[in-house]
Amino acid sequence: MEPIGWGSIFARMFIQFWPVWAALIITYAVSIHYRRRLGLYGKLFDSTVGMIGFGIVMFWVYTAFFADIIITHDPLGQLSGMKNKPPGTPAPDGSSYEYYLLGGDNLARDVFSRVVMGARRVLAIAPAATLFAFMVGITLGLPAGYFAGKLDTGLSFLANLVLAFPVILLFYLLVTPEIRDTGIPTILAAVLFVFPIIFLVTLFHSRYFTVPARRNLYVGITLVLGLWAYSGLAFNADPLGIWSMDPNLLNVFVAVVFVNAPTVFRIVRGIVLDLRSRDYVAAGQTRGEGPWYIMLWEILPNARGPLIVDFCLRIGYTTILLGTLGFFGLGVSPESPDWGSTINDGRRLLSIFPHPAVVPAIALMSLVLGLNLLADGLREESLKD
Repeated sequence: MEPIGWGSIFARMFIQFWPVWAALIITYAVSIHYRRRLGLYGKLFDSTVGMIGFGIVMFWVYTAFFADIIITHDPLGQLSGMKNKPPGTPAPDGSSYEYYLLGGDNLARDVFSRVVMGARRVLAIAPAATLFAFMVGITLGLPAGYFAGKLDTGLSFLANLVLAFPVILLFYLLVTPEIRDTGIPTILAAVLFVFPIIFLVTLFHSRYFTVPARRNLYVGITLVLGLWAYSGLAFNADPLGIWSMDPNLLNVFVAVVFVNAPTVFRIVRGIVLDLRSRDYVAAGQTRGEGPWYIMLWEILPNARGPLIVDFCLRIGYTTILLGTLGFFGLGVSPESPDWGSTINDGRRLLSIFPHPAVVPAIALMSLVLGLNLLADGLREESLKD
């Protein structure tokens, strides 16, 4: 077979992404139809910038979800004669797909399939790690801003201590094999991973304190599921094997949470310092509500706009950091198809064979751009709220 041109390459890639296009059409149709009932999410569709950003982000989310259907070859598989082949090169007979749509890399692996599967790697880590960082930052930032005093001084000092260290160097130190052998990542995981449990237990206890039956039910479920997941994720001690995390992934995950949590803490603390003097806080205190109820059910909902915006931006920052780690060879695993590792694999021959490095770089750039546009749209609509 002869190599195909760019027109055929784009047409074939468009067809491969058919599950993504179908999911996007359904998502937009349903969201626009019911947007007046969907709160801030629904208002996002009144913003052109927000809709564009949402579309780009959801494209990669659905790509990660349907990656097994979209890929044309095994992202780790190597085919004879396909090393550094240009886009559109025919694959050997008997292959799962007749072409390497975006060419082959320096190990004869399909660049298209690696980029598609790389989206799953990135989106499996960045949002979850950012969510954990927010749980830590919110749990510590709320009391620091609300009570102030020595508690605020101590927590702010610790946060500033972490923030004073260069981020990339801190990441580099946390994920190196030598640090892993010391057990420090496991200790950090044991400390950081307990905060979501604390947050949810406090949330339900403060809300349903006057309804003991419901409170006990929600708190009990949270403790059972939370401690079960905690034992598996932090210590790999889940007897059923459902919750577990590879040591390399644990290193990266803990590093992301540890680096991002102090920044979230400072944002939450600053918002609470501003909102604690509002009338609705005084009204809650007059009613005799507890401090945690006021923090979690009065102040936090009114801080959702800036926090949602920062959450989107922080996923973008985390995506870049994960790409940077992969570029330095400190990603999840050396053969991982994550975008940073793929860029690193292709950079050595960039002047001769640019496609192995350029394609994942464009993918990484587009996801971060989408998150930034989505954050801008949410910021715009939250200011109107």
